[in-house]
Amino acid sequence: MSAPLLGARVRIGYGLGSFATGTFGTVPGLLLLYYLTDILGVAAGVAGLLVFLPKAWDVLLNPWIGSLSDRTEHRWGPRRPWMLLGALTMPLCFAAMFAAPGLERGWAAGYVAVLFLLAATGYACFQVPYVALPAELTADPDERARIMSWRVAFLGAAILLSGAVAPLLAGATDDGSGTRGGYRLMGVVVGALLCAGMLAAFAATARVHGVLRTTGAPGGLVVQLRAARSHRPFLWLLGAFVVQAAATGLMLAGTQYFATYILGRPSATTLLFACLIVPSLLAMPLWLAAGRRTGKRAAALTASVCFLAGALVAAAARELPAAAVYGGVALAGVGYAGMQMLPMAMLGDTIAADAFTHGRRRAGLFTGLWTAGETLGLALGPGLFGLVLSLGGFVSSDAAHRVAQPGSALTAIVVGFGALPAALLLVSLPLLARYRLSESELVRLRDASAGRPHDPSAATVERP
Repeated sequence: MSAPLLGARVRIGYGLGSFATGTFGTVPGLLLLYYLTDILGVAAGVAGLLVFLPKAWDVLLNPWIGSLSDRTEHRWGPRRPWMLLGALTMPLCFAAMFAAPGLERGWAAGYVAVLFLLAATGYACFQVPYVALPAELTADPDERARIMSWRVAFLGAAILLSGAVAPLLAGATDDGSGTRGGYRLMGVVVGALLCAGMLAAFAATARVHGVLRTTGAPGGLVVQLRAARSHRPFLWLLGAFVVQAAATGLMLAGTQYFATYILGRPSATTLLFACLIVPSLLAMPLWLAAGRRTGKRAAALTASVCFLAGALVAAAARELPAAAVYGGVALAGVGYAGMQMLPMAMLGDTIAADAFTHGRRRAGLFTGLWTAGETLGLALGPGLFGLVLSLGGFVSSDAAHRVAQPGSALTAIVVGFGALPAALLLVSLPLLARYRLSESELVRLRDASAGRPHDPSAATVERP
């Protein structure tokens, strides 16, 4: 059975939502910890905890949002009302988060934590149903991969744009590392980008009807969680993705510190992001082709090894010339493209397999668990980095008073930016290797669900 292809309007429009997801995943991870420690003067350990706790809330919230969207009956479909709610609330909270008034350090920290909690809640309302959509837009595994390639291309563009522009708007130059006014301006501009991307995805998917013949999942969240627990391919894939998200979060949180204290140029953050994202955009078609030729799992393992190698180069940054460090970051960028696109396409495959097998609408639950895991991993990154800084004796300061860091703090920065992410990638590889849902098995399930005999020639076999 051949599934109808989606038009360019849907693919591109859906991908535009990644301007929001990529930007929100990048800017707080890149600047929030630094904003707390070096602009508001909050202690590194406390700042790391404040960055982690609001996102930890999402670990509980996202599956609940996903379960609610599964059971939503609306003329717009089950996902889009939630997407609109997130688009109208999250950007405002994001802008306010970086507009902390002149409060004492403890009160300023509390203000940021509350706004971050509200922003993360609005983001969950958009992200969970947004990630669920591809599994319901098409029954073709290759078409899902193409949708993900567009999504990750826009994601990379958003990361490059926000990662380069946000520090400049905040005031990070060779002569300074940011000001309160700069961070307020950055929050407003980035908040506008967030709103535009969310609304674009909401509008582009307005006339697309789901292709999976499913009904709302019965029972509450606990009942659905028990059902999800039995889906082995999803669990192995989720475990690997969470560990890799923590590695990405570590590098993201450490970028400004790495540029400022290791490379000696606060403005080098922009160049580091260019070295990461430009190769990832160029590598996207290669990973798409590799996934179709060797299977998504094999290609994802190769991408993970590329990222691991780049992280090891960054770990040795104090002994290497700057050109070699930038080259290592570029190698990590090549791997990053595959680490983002391929697991997301594999997630759509696991959701489709569940729908083909059980006939229930549980995409929201699976993506709720997925985004909760991603949020947890990305939140663990800054939390771990803050802990490493604290153990290394990092000395916090405010925007008007800079202090020299001890050698142990510089060592902590390269450990958190390179060595720990490499170690986490090593942990993720055996988890990813346990994922066993091949494209041929998925096509068999699809054909059985449609009541048609399976045609082996219609599938690309994923090698174990």
